[in-house]
Amino acid sequence: MSDEIILLDFWSSPFAMRVRIALAEKGIEYEAREEDLSNKSSLLLKMNPIHKQIPVLIHKGRPVCESLIIVQYIDEVWSHKSPLLPSHPYHRANAKFWADFVDKKIYPIGKLVWGATGEVQEAAKKELIESMKVLEGELGDNPYFGGESFGFTDVALIPFYTWFYSLETCGDFSIIANCPNLVAWAKRCMQRESVSKSLPDQYKVYCFLMELKKKFEAK
Repeated sequence: MSDEIILLDFWSSPFAMRVRIALAEKGIEYEAREEDLSNKSSLLLKMNPIHKQIPVLIHKGRPVCESLIIVQYIDEVWSHKSPLLPSHPYHRANAKFWADFVDKKIYPIGKLVWGATGEVQEAAKKELIESMKVLEGELGDNPYFGGESFGFTDVALIPFYTWFYSLETCGDFSIIANCPNLVAWAKRCMQRESVSKSLPDQYKVYCFLMELKKKFEAK
């Protein structure tokens, strides 16, 4: 079946990590093709002509783009195993709301914490901690955002655990001191093989992000 499923991937992308986790949760075999984002393949440009970005899941020759849409697609096509979205419409909507919160808050604000300096960085750090505390409130005493089961919101957020070392080092703060329950949740997720095998080392990601930062500063 792997010849029917291709993932256009990039190792450090938290969005691609989401797709890798979802595929692993479902036990789906696939062919991963690592993209060179400075020299994008003709296949990527053909399969995602609008955004020209990874990840792209190609299933039976047809592309599915945008990470959360891909995760939902995987959950619906391979619905027989490890459901990621709840069956109840309200709970499904709630899971999608929090996944969207991650995209609108954690990603753009986190980029400013490791990528910016001075007042911009300080403001971003404060907002990031506030956003993480909001997520902690939603998590509550549950092991996962979906309650007892690892689910859609967990898949959306856990890739950003690979940023934690970069955020703390660049922002000079401690995530565990501010959000201990969120760190405990992340470590719980990392005990799942689908997650631990899909996420790269935090220090490797830090080195990559610092190289990226140097390129931006040189422009």
